[in-house]
Amino acid sequence: MRPTPMSLRGSVANALTPLDRASVWLNSEPLTAEALAGRVVLVDFWTYSCVNWLRTLPYVRAWATAYADRGLTVVGVHAPEFGFEHELANVRRAVADLEVPYPVVIDNGFDIWRAFDNHYWPALYLADGTGRVRFHHFGEEAYAETERAIQQLLEVDDELVQVDADGIAAPADWPVLRSPETYLGLARGTGPSARAPDELALNQWTLTGAWTLEEEFAVPDDDAGSIAFRFEARDLNLVLTPAAGGEAAPFTVLLDGRPVGEDGGIDVDGSGAGAVAEPRMYQLVRQRGPVRPRTFELRFHGPGARAYVFTFG
Repeated sequence: MRPTPMSLRGSVANALTPLDRASVWLNSEPLTAEALAGRVVLVDFWTYSCVNWLRTLPYVRAWATAYADRGLTVVGVHAPEFGFEHELANVRRAVADLEVPYPVVIDNGFDIWRAFDNHYWPALYLADGTGRVRFHHFGEEAYAETERAIQQLLEVDDELVQVDADGIAAPADWPVLRSPETYLGLARGTGPSARAPDELALNQWTLTGAWTLEEEFAVPDDDAGSIAFRFEARDLNLVLTPAAGGEAAPFTVLLDGRPVGEDGGIDVDGSGAGAVAEPRMYQLVRQRGPVRPRTFELRFHGPGARAYVFTFG
């Protein structure tokens, strides 16, 4: 989505004043609009299991590092999508594991989100030294335009930063991506197909074994639970959490009924073996050859792990 200049909405004199009421911060003491006066501030709305945000992180991290001494402060506003993302310990772990270096404010009540009238993960709002929002961008890409907007407010004219985004942060292969984000819970999902895994049409999914569908997730009730999806994309990701007791949940990934081999994602080995050890997004497939429709299947080896949403890249 192309970023566009914007003016401050309503009568709020400083868009950063909602930060004043936030009490839980990571990587920083609490920041206020007064403390940030005179600095350009990039406000980044995120939730840590979102693949779209994960693919923007290398750029935001690079800007935070490159322009900190020139007058830029990046503030990450963590507004959770799923229940497990409300838990501070999970966000703290994600900040460490993902090497998020800039201040992060916890917005579990969506107070800052509403103050910005925001509707998206990720969303970037760029404020000048008076707190007036001068630029925004929703979603991925437009990195050069966003950085030029930062430079304009900082009154610098440098070469753009060089970013090497790989792993889970590698840009999606948009020309060959034919599968949409697909939620499994009752609140936002359309429900599984009644077809067998080898009979699925493109972008259909199905469950085998005994499962329970909750508002946010699907959970297997026995040791024989499996989930299959007919997809077309380079990458297949799935947001997963361990069983309620926290025990790691082992699983095996198959492609077209066979071990995933070299097309496995970073969270499985060549045999397709992996485990849900913590609540986050798992990259389960990255096709190395030409992208074509494939049937993905994840077989759990025990009950209780929760599956939330498929995403693709």
